[in-house]
Amino acid sequence: MQILRYMKGFNILIVFLMIFWSSEAQNTQSETGKHSNSTEMYASFGEKIEANGAIGSKEMLAAYETMTIKDSLQTKFTGTVMEVCKAKGCWMKVALDNGEEAMVRFKDYGFFMPKDIEGKEVVLRGLGFKSILSVEDQRHYAKDAGTSEEDLKKITTDKKTYSFEADGVLLKQ
Repeated sequence: MQILRYMKGFNILIVFLMIFWSSEAQNTQSETGKHSNSTEMYASFGEKIEANGAIGSKEMLAAYETMTIKDSLQTKFTGTVMEVCKAKGCWMKVALDNGEEAMVRFKDYGFFMPKDIEGKEVVLRGLGFKSILSVEDQRHYAKDAGTSEEDLKKITTDKKTYSFEADGVLLKQ
């Protein structure tokens, strides 16, 4: 009789441990950055964000067009990656509408993106703003992207740009 009580307690302990290990395995998977969002798989970078509620790239361009250099907008939008820093993934350019693009950097250099994601869809959350990109910065980013020395010399004037500082990014898998 005593042995049956111990076996019952042991079986209950085993069930609890299995549940605990199962939930730990799920937590480990989400910490590595892969999670499902609206039945689609995303790799997550930076702060954890959700894909729902993001505006499209056309709406983001419309928002940028109404801004002045001093304005900013906390938002979340989707777009297609056009270019990524080939040195370490520390910036990317995301397509907007009508051939425009947003220069995306990552908050406090807290995370980087894979270097081979051109053409992939991303969801970005953060701060959008207009800025002036100096000749020096333009050359720096162009060099990171693998631009030739000859083409680097063609960059001679500052450029008004749509900028975005992302605190979280989802990369569609």
